[in-house]
Amino acid sequence: MDNVDKYYPAKGRVVLHVDMNAFYCSVHEAEEPEKYRNRPTAVAGSVELRKGVIVTSSYAARRRGVATGLTVSQGLKKCPELIVIQPDFHLYRKYSRAFMNIAYSYTPLLQAVSIDECYLDITGSKQFGTPLDIARTIQSRIASELGLPCSIGIAPNKLLAKMASDMKKPNGITVLRIRDIPALLWDKPCNEMFGIGRRTAEKLKKLRIYTIGQLATADERLLIERFGVVGRWMKQAANGHDDSPVIDEREKNKSIGHTTTLPRDISEMEEVQRVLLNLADQVTRRLRRQQLMAQTVQITIRTPDMKTITRSHSLETVTERAEEVYAEACKLYKQHWNVDKPVRLLGITLQNLIPKEESALQLDLFDYEQQPKKESLTKTMDMLRDKFGESAVLTAGMLSDDPSALIRNHKVRGTSLQTDFLLTNNEVNDEE
Repeated sequence: MDNVDKYYPAKGRVVLHVDMNAFYCSVHEAEEPEKYRNRPTAVAGSVELRKGVIVTSSYAARRRGVATGLTVSQGLKKCPELIVIQPDFHLYRKYSRAFMNIAYSYTPLLQAVSIDECYLDITGSKQFGTPLDIARTIQSRIASELGLPCSIGIAPNKLLAKMASDMKKPNGITVLRIRDIPALLWDKPCNEMFGIGRRTAEKLKKLRIYTIGQLATADERLLIERFGVVGRWMKQAANGHDDSPVIDEREKNKSIGHTTTLPRDISEMEEVQRVLLNLADQVTRRLRRQQLMAQTVQITIRTPDMKTITRSHSLETVTERAEEVYAEACKLYKQHWNVDKPVRLLGITLQNLIPKEESALQLDLFDYEQQPKKESLTKTMDMLRDKFGESAVLTAGMLSDDPSALIRNHKVRGTSLQTDFLLTNNEVNDEE
């Protein structure tokens, strides 16, 4: 044990970032190796329509120039033998649970940040060996038990662990220490620092800050003056410092969200409303399963050129009802979006969640009196759908042939933001 102790700091932390490689494509390869192994594959939101967007591609496809964000037809031009696969989020969630459970067996401090990546704080996990031993074991188990590749970063904090896991893909393990940063990162452009996007990098260029090294030595007052508190964070990050804890979020969700990428651009308000109605329906179903109420409704809009905006509003009282969430989502859309402009993705996220048993305190008198009647109807509808399927009870506005109706199909729907299924104490069954 003395030999292992020296690999753990007396003060400070050891954090791993586990990042699954080409996750969706790798899952299909693990399920049907004879069909997909070492072949150029891509998962796209709509296979039959040539305009469908590629969500991810295998490494064999990437070597041929097939990248996320291309349309299916663009991908096929670059690689005519590309195999395009319909997404199956039911399957992805199953594999996601499995790899997280492997990781969870080495520390209770696991923070899932999406369907295919998580942070682990292994500071107290010496009994399993050195940090490198633990990373190798996790990677080896995920490969042998699930047939999936992953990259793992080992570092003293979340920021560096995330950057380390990106350095060797696929199947890499990288140790990144604060003392390594000047040699490894300081000559790189600012937008290669996790958390700094293209726009922020452009603003930094106007201050003559082009590299991570220049950002590390920049005048903090100037950065705060230009970027507020983010300016201080950027300077600390460039020097490798990050105090954010690994939070075990398996116990309770901070938000419940759902997005859907459309196979074609839409701009007609009637079509937008139908998508928002289906989103509101599913996101409140998941809210009720976890016995939660929400106060804040957020919408996500992505344009055909991949620009994303989010807008939110807090309601006067908490809710669990689809019609209230839908009404607020439509209101936000009309307030913040030119209804003639096309959209490619829509999403609804519910935030400021509280346990249902605490919600009576937040209802006004009228709502409090009406609540039992509303709840009785909602419970009956939920029970019917649990028993006979998601399409057993629908409102007229949900009936359509358009893709928003697929949100009710547990195999097709899904998003990397949807991690509530990872909960252990409050497991979401999601019609499995």
